[in-house]
Amino acid sequence: MSGANGAPAAELVVDLDAYRENLRVLRELAPASQQMAVVKANGYGHGMVPIARAARDAGADWLGVARPEEALALRSAGDDGPVLCWLETPGAPFAELVEAGIEVTASSAEQLEEILAAAPSRPRVQLKVDTGLSRNGARFGADWSALVRAASRAQESGRVQITGVWSHFACADEPDNPASAEQEAVFIGAVDELRGAGVEPGLRHLSNSAGILTRPSAHFDLVRVGIASYGIDPDPAVRFPGVRPVLTARARLAQVKEVEAGARVSYGYRWTADHPTRLGLVPVGYGDGLHRTASNRAEMGYAGRRVPVRGTICMDQCVIDLGELPARRGDLVTLFGPGDDGEPTAEEWAQAAGTIGYEIVTRLAGRWTRTYRGER
Repeated sequence: MSGANGAPAAELVVDLDAYRENLRVLRELAPASQQMAVVKANGYGHGMVPIARAARDAGADWLGVARPEEALALRSAGDDGPVLCWLETPGAPFAELVEAGIEVTASSAEQLEEILAAAPSRPRVQLKVDTGLSRNGARFGADWSALVRAASRAQESGRVQITGVWSHFACADEPDNPASAEQEAVFIGAVDELRGAGVEPGLRHLSNSAGILTRPSAHFDLVRVGIASYGIDPDPAVRFPGVRPVLTARARLAQVKEVEAGARVSYGYRWTADHPTRLGLVPVGYGDGLHRTASNRAEMGYAGRRVPVRGTICMDQCVIDLGELPARRGDLVTLFGPGDDGEPTAEEWAQAAGTIGYEIVTRLAGRWTRTYRGER
C-alpha cells in the first residue's frame, strides 16, 4: 500500500548486507560444520527468495524450508543449490520434489515408502528422528527402528540414497536445561543404530540457532541457522554477539490530531488522555500482523524518541501518543528495527505482546511493501 506520492504507507526494509554478515558471524561459531540457512515461512517474514539469494551469496551450503511449496518456489526462482524440505503431508508432490533435486525428509517408515513409490528416480532422503521434541520425526525406539529397517532395505535394493539424519532441540534456548544433553545422547544412539543396520548417515545435524551457542558438542556435520541469522536472539538468555537485526518496520502517519484531556482512544476506550496531547494515526494493525496484545504496551520510534501506542490496536491502524513532538501527515514512524535511532527492536515488541521475536517478524503479512537494501 502506498501514499499519494507513491511512498509506501507501510514498509518493511530488509538489510541484506546485515543478513550476509550475520551468516558470516554464525559460521565462525561452528567453523567445522556446514551451514544451512533456514528460509521457511517466507524467510521468517523477510521475503524468502531475496533472503535465499543473499544466503547463497554469503556461502550458505544449504537452504532449509518446511513445506514442499517453499522448496519448489526456490527452484522456480532459479536456485539450484542443495535444499532440504522436512514437513510433507500425505499426497505431497514427491515426484516433483525429487525431479527438482530437492532432498526430502522421511519421518516414518510409512512416509519413506510413500516417497519411494512416488519418486521417478532414486530420491535423496534424509531421515528424521524424534529425540524428544515430539514433533515430526520417528520417535526413538520402535518407530525409529522401523524407519531404519525400511531405509536399509531400500538402500540394499538401490531405491534410495540416504543423505542425512537429523533431529531438533526442544530446549537449546535454555542453557541449563538438561534436556539438550539428553537429546544429544539419544541422537548419537539413533545414528549408531542406523550405522549398525549398514546405512551410513550422511550429514548429521541437530543444532538450531540456540544450539550453536549452547551445545558446541552437537554441531556435528551441519548446523541450521534460523532466527539468529535475522539478527534476533532465540531467547534473552541466549545472546549472539555480533549479529544485527535485518528488518526495519516503518510506516507514514496517516493523520495527526490534537486532543484535549479526557479524550478516549480506540475500541473499548482502554486509554484516556490525562492532559492535552498530540496523537498520530499509524496505518497498520493486526490485519498486517501486529499483535493486539501489544495495545497500550508497545512503543514506536519517532524523531529519535520513543512514543507509546495508545488504546487498542485495530485491524488496519493504531494510535501513538506524540506528546509535544511536532509532527505532520506523512512523517515516518518506526515500529521496530535495529535500534540505531532509538527505535524499539522486534524483541521489545515481543515483550510488549507477550510472545517471542520469531512471531513478531513471521506474522508480518498482507499490505506491507518490502524494500531490499544490498541486493546484488
